[in-house]
Amino acid sequence: MIERNPTTKADFLRDNCPNVFTVDPHWRNPIDEWPPNSPDLNPLDYAVWSILEEKACQKPHPNVESLKKALKKAWKEIILDTLVKIVDNFPKRLKACIDAKGGHLE
Repeated sequence: MIERNPTTKADFLRDNCPNVFTVDPHWRNPIDEWPPNSPDLNPLDYAVWSILEEKACQKPHPNVESLKKALKKAWKEIILDTLVKIVDNFPKRLKACIDAKGGHLE
């Protein structure tokens, strides 16, 4: 039987990527490590979902298939220029997160 090391993802990243960033699942700690699941740093959360919601959810859907179809259509309608602008905004969001010490961005 292979014995597995109970190392967490955070421990793995700390041990194997020490010069990239540090991660702590309990990010509100005294050493100010990077929050592991910040929606403020996820382009899908801070930009794309709102675009999809606006386009696909203008009216109620009678079933899940209808919603899926509307979301796929909305995704295809997002132009490349919009996605480029979202990605180009990322360094600004990173700085805002650092300035907020990992807290919520306004």
